[in-house]
Amino acid sequence: MSTDALLALVTLTVLEIVLGVDNVIFISILAGKLPANQQDRARRLGLMAAMVMRVLLLLSLAWIIRLTAPLFTVVGQEISGRDLILLGGGLFLLAKATREIHEKLEGVEGHRSAAEAPSFAAVIGQIMLLDIVFSLDSVITAVGMADQLWVMVTAVLLSVGVMLVSARAISEFVNNHPTVKVLALSFLLLIGMSLVAEGLDQHIPKGYIYFAMAFSVFVEMINLRTTRKRRVDPVKLHTPY
Repeated sequence: MSTDALLALVTLTVLEIVLGVDNVIFISILAGKLPANQQDRARRLGLMAAMVMRVLLLLSLAWIIRLTAPLFTVVGQEISGRDLILLGGGLFLLAKATREIHEKLEGVEGHRSAAEAPSFAAVIGQIMLLDIVFSLDSVITAVGMADQLWVMVTAVLLSVGVMLVSARAISEFVNNHPTVKVLALSFLLLIGMSLVAEGLDQHIPKGYIYFAMAFSVFVEMINLRTTRKRRVDPVKLHTPY
C-alpha cells in the first residue's frame, strides 16, 4: 500500500465517521419509536443498510465516472459522463454543506419530524429510504478524495463498523464539540470545489486537500485542549430533528 493510499484511507475513514453522525442520530430517533428491546436491533440493521447502500452507490458511481468519451461541448470545453458526475457531485456537496452549516447555526430548532412508525418493519423501511439520501454526500465525498475504488469501499466499511460499535459515543463527542461538525462540513466545501475543478479538467493534487484538512484538525485539537482547561461551554448547534 502506497503512502498516498494509506493517507487517503485514514483521512476518508475519519471524515466518513464524522459525516455519518447525522445518519446515526436520525436512525436513533426512528429506532426510539420502537419498544426498548427492539431499538438496538433496529440501529444495527439501519447502519448495515446504510453500509450496503453506500457500497452499491459507490460501485455504480465509480463505474459511471470512467465514462470519459465527450458527450457535448460547451464554450470549447468537452463534457463527458465523468465530467457531468463530478460537476453535479461537486455542486451537490457545495449546496449540501452550505445548507447544513446554515441549519446548524441559524436554522429553526426541531422544524423537521420523523413520521410515526407503527411497526419494526416500517421503521426499517423508513431508515433504508433515508439512507439513500444520507449516502449521497458520503459517496460523492469518497469519490472526490480517493482515486482507488478499494480505498473508497474500505473507508466506508471501516466507518460503518466503527459507528456500529460506538454510535452513542460518536454522537456525544460531536454534540459536545460542535466545531468538529462545522469543520467536517467545511471539508465538504473544499471537496466540492475540487470536484467542480476536476469536472472542468482543472486537476488539484489531493495532497494539498489532505494537508489543509490535517492542519485544520491539528489546530482544532489544540483549541479543544485549550477550552477544556478553561472550562468554556461550547455553542449549541441547532438540530432540525
